[in-house]
Amino acid sequence: MSKIGFIGLGIMGHPMAGHLQKAGHDLFLFSRSNVPADLVRDGAIACVSSSDVASKADIVITMVPDTADVAAVLFGKKGVAECLSAGKIVIDMSSISPIETRTFAARIGELGAHYFDAPVSGGEVGAKAASLTIMVGGPESLFAQIEPILRLMGKNVTLVGGHGDGQTAKVANQIIVALTIEAIGEALLFASRAGADPSKVRAALMGGFASSRILEVHGQRMIDRNFEPGFRIALHQKDLNLALAGARELGISLPNTATCQELFNACSAHGGAAWDHSAMVRALELLANHEIAPDAAKET
Repeated sequence: MSKIGFIGLGIMGHPMAGHLQKAGHDLFLFSRSNVPADLVRDGAIACVSSSDVASKADIVITMVPDTADVAAVLFGKKGVAECLSAGKIVIDMSSISPIETRTFAARIGELGAHYFDAPVSGGEVGAKAASLTIMVGGPESLFAQIEPILRLMGKNVTLVGGHGDGQTAKVANQIIVALTIEAIGEALLFASRAGADPSKVRAALMGGFASSRILEVHGQRMIDRNFEPGFRIALHQKDLNLALAGARELGISLPNTATCQELFNACSAHGGAAWDHSAMVRALELLANHEIAPDAAKET
């Protein structure tokens, strides 16, 4: 069994750390909020800082909201780097800038330690079910050492390439997810406004080429008006900012990604930064002056 540190124990990090604990690993935990009592009750050690975690663990996992948060956890006061000895491994599972990730990896490497970026997709549901998709960037020679640990948290674990490539894959994932949410929102809105029952339209589409996990889960959310997060709009905005900033650097256009970001911006302007990202449909509904409803056929 390994000595694993876990920093960031929110909606995603808490269940992810729990899976490691159930597998018998020794856990050393730190979070800006309180370390979850259930993990401590079951034997995890609550640490006083990120550096305290790094001093006790051989592998340190970070799961925090944004690039600046990772920088602070790693290199800020009482950060991981202060107590990171040679040979230890840092695995950042946050979704952050691929460019900054390469800088972080280089700085960790200068200490004689090793760095992987391993962002995830699957949201709170996937974190709880240990069914996350994990996209990994880092040294192939050490991947076999961390892969069994990652597989305790996810079903689909792929070494994409070198440092930053995991984050690049995650940005690509978030582009696809955003555009698919937008497409499903438009489709169900069209069906509802035309007088069809969107729940039955969704069921029909689930049997055809338009079927997807997003249609299954978020299509149902749109119909049920269930926008409690899963994955907050504010976090998806952050990911699309990474995509659009990267596109500017690469000199390419991502027009539909930009449109989705504007729809998220509209939701945030209406107080929806904390809504689930499936609530993008609310911006479309405002434009159409029509709200998707299961009994839409009775309203026309």
